[in-house]
Amino acid sequence: MLIGSISSKKPSFAPGLHLLLSLTVMKPAFKERGAGSEASQIRSLAGLEMFTALEELIVDNNLLGNDLLLPRLPNLHTLTLNKNKLTDIEDLLEHLADVTPSLVYLSLLGNEACPNQLVSPDKDEDDYQRYRYFVLHKLPQLKFLDTRKVTQKEMMEAQARGAFMKVVKPKSEAPPKETRSESQPLPYTPLPRGSRDAKNHKGVFAKCRYIYYGKHSEGNRFIRNDQL
Repeated sequence: MLIGSISSKKPSFAPGLHLLLSLTVMKPAFKERGAGSEASQIRSLAGLEMFTALEELIVDNNLLGNDLLLPRLPNLHTLTLNKNKLTDIEDLLEHLADVTPSLVYLSLLGNEACPNQLVSPDKDEDDYQRYRYFVLHKLPQLKFLDTRKVTQKEMMEAQARGAFMKVVKPKSEAPPKETRSESQPLPYTPLPRGSRDAKNHKGVFAKCRYIYYGKHSEGNRFIRNDQL
């Protein structure tokens, strides 16, 4: 899905003209035709450089990833990238700050870059709020983010601590397998050397200095003498 809106002051465009971008113009952005819904989903926005007067752009439910590149769109004020494949929030925001100086409405719901419980069950409301602070730190001109209006309190918090609010998901790395070579010494044990090998185990008998009679056992508190 890709919908654009152009309002141009040039004679060739009528004010407020709404344009549905042609699939022919966006043809390089699509994968090869094939079975399944992915055949008609956009992977890049190549071709948008012909629409520099674009004011609104909706590219929800596509396959746009971290390699997303937009041309400079000085009039773009609304951008929705819901349900795509965006994971790197910092690179995306730095790119938008550079090419969309007039952006005031942004929505990134449904992407891994936007931590919410709909996409990431391991995230909570605190993670999402930290994400909002980080986005507002990078794009301070925003008035509306995702489904909520930006508040004055959020903007003050973003200016003060937004740079440190990036939500980072720890990488899951499998712990290295422990390989014990024959040259490495075995852990210390007071048992004789012959009893350390599980394949060649030998019983060990020895005298003990202490004898346990069980008189201080917790279980003995509940047993009467006539039950012994």
